[in-house]
Amino acid sequence: MAERALWIRAAEPAAAAGALLAELLEQVERERGAPRLAIPGGSALAAVAALRDRLGDSSDLWTSTKLTWVDERCVPVDSTDSNRGAALRRGLLDDPDPCGVLPLFRDGETGARAVARVDTQLMERFASGLDVVLLGMGEDGHVASLFPGAPTPSGARVAHVTASPKPPPERITLTRAFLATAHHTVLLAAGEAKRCALERLKVGDPSLPAHGLPGLTVVTDLDLEAGAGGGR
Repeated sequence: MAERALWIRAAEPAAAAGALLAELLEQVERERGAPRLAIPGGSALAAVAALRDRLGDSSDLWTSTKLTWVDERCVPVDSTDSNRGAALRRGLLDDPDPCGVLPLFRDGETGARAVARVDTQLMERFASGLDVVLLGMGEDGHVASLFPGAPTPSGARVAHVTASPKPPPERITLTRAFLATAHHTVLLAAGEAKRCALERLKVGDPSLPAHGLPGLTVVTDLDLEAGAGGGR
């Protein structure tokens, strides 16, 4: 039976998600050392900005965190479609490839080469696991580049998506199996456009990739009356 999610309603969901991320990273650091964190692009990147603000620019915790992305578009880093590029433009990273940060795609790579490089680095630098994951969610219920009804290779840590339902078509994504290695998953989904997907998640729709992820906490500004999970 899937673990039930915790639901948090907040007037400023990105700030609430950032505060929760800070608590979780601090907890991991106390328990096992440098945390392993995966982050998204898109609107959920606002939670990373809130996390950075909360920790402060000189935070030893942030600099010691092993960081990667939940997915990346196969585009140059200076493209507006690049998740890593968006983090750089917002000043969340100091340079394109800081020590401890694992990009899922580098300019000029083929999808196959990116998958091979990332898979090796996830084994060597991340010990084949994550501690904390931040996710956004699309209106269709997708997270990372995992779309409802579109399977990824079983048992793999990372996959090359060649025909994404949303442009751009080529992407590199962590698989659901690898996302599920994290003990804590924070899903940030705000705005009325996300209501239908959130309602489906709350009633336990197994077709949604976020359904049943370990330690799932959903942070939203929406009032969802039905539901499993509980509140906070």
